[in-house]
Amino acid sequence: MSARAHEALARSPIVDGHNDLAWAMRDLVGYDLDAYPLDVEQDRTHTDLVRLRAGGVGGQFWSVFVPAQLSGGAAVTATIEQIDFVLRMTARYPEHLALALTADDVDAAFRAGRIASLLGAEGGHSIDGSLAVLRTLHAMGVRYMTLTHNDNTPWADSATDEPVHGGLTDFGRQVVAEMNRLGMLVDLSHVAPSTMRDALAATTAPVIFSHSSSRAVCDHVRNVPDDVLQTLTGNGGVCMVTFVPAFVSPAVAAWEAAVKDDMLARGEDARDWSAQMAAAARWAAAAPPPVATVAQVANHVEHVREVAGVEHVGIGGDYDGCDRLPEGLADVSGYPALIEELLGRRWSAAEIGALTNGNVRRVLRAAQEAADS
Repeated sequence: MSARAHEALARSPIVDGHNDLAWAMRDLVGYDLDAYPLDVEQDRTHTDLVRLRAGGVGGQFWSVFVPAQLSGGAAVTATIEQIDFVLRMTARYPEHLALALTADDVDAAFRAGRIASLLGAEGGHSIDGSLAVLRTLHAMGVRYMTLTHNDNTPWADSATDEPVHGGLTDFGRQVVAEMNRLGMLVDLSHVAPSTMRDALAATTAPVIFSHSSSRAVCDHVRNVPDDVLQTLTGNGGVCMVTFVPAFVSPAVAAWEAAVKDDMLARGEDARDWSAQMAAAARWAAAAPPPVATVAQVANHVEHVREVAGVEHVGIGGDYDGCDRLPEGLADVSGYPALIEELLGRRWSAAEIGALTNGNVRRVLRAAQEAADS
């Protein structure tokens, strides 16, 4: 990369909306940081502290994810285990990481030269239908919750499940209201467009999409339609463009659709995250997927800017949450490649700063101000 991309990130470091390292550590080593230390460069994850530094990352929302196949008390327990891992990781590496609960904490981490560690719960099934559990997750440091994962919850429709509720139920609106009261960001990645629209109508604070791209650029159900992106202008929210190849490249999206058709033919559940990963690996052995590119990611970033405005776009890579990534963005050291692409498209320093961290810090602060009022 040219020096100018690294200089841009030194001025305006990335605050990324979504990283699944915690679940990867559960799978790899049962959360054992002695077995897999993160202050050295590793090769079995997309993420470690060395590569975060190389990538110009100044803040990370760590996803405390559990698959929708875990439900009830098991989902709550696994979510708390994920939170515990992130808190232990942050405490273990104080020279690199600083726990951040507010936008002011993120600013303080920047000044101290540390990476702000934030928590985001991926999937409303993690609260087991209980506002008390939601409040407890907030008390433990969780600052956003994705309303669904791949399956519907009893109160919200997912983008990748058959619609049941037509969006949010009355209890779903109560969840949004309680999140607003707490100052917890409402994350609309993974949800159906009807749920997006209902949540945007119900919320009194800006929302985020922690890891979604543009449906007009790549017609995938996990992406955001233009009418919803337009709503962000009035809401104040942010769509954090993701790097997941099937959400970025129409050719990869078509390949993924073929994988899911094969799963259905075999009687497999295409919503099961682990089964999806296994099926993709099986399919790739016979039909390697197309390659997504940095330029395609930049196309999504620019489309969100054109439709919603530069104040409403961010970055949510989804590292360690997918098996393949676009060429040039293979791990968390790759963010300068995207910044280089955007600088080549004449993005100004102010626009780069809004994209990398300014917009999400503003939304985090606005959510807390809405709660305080």
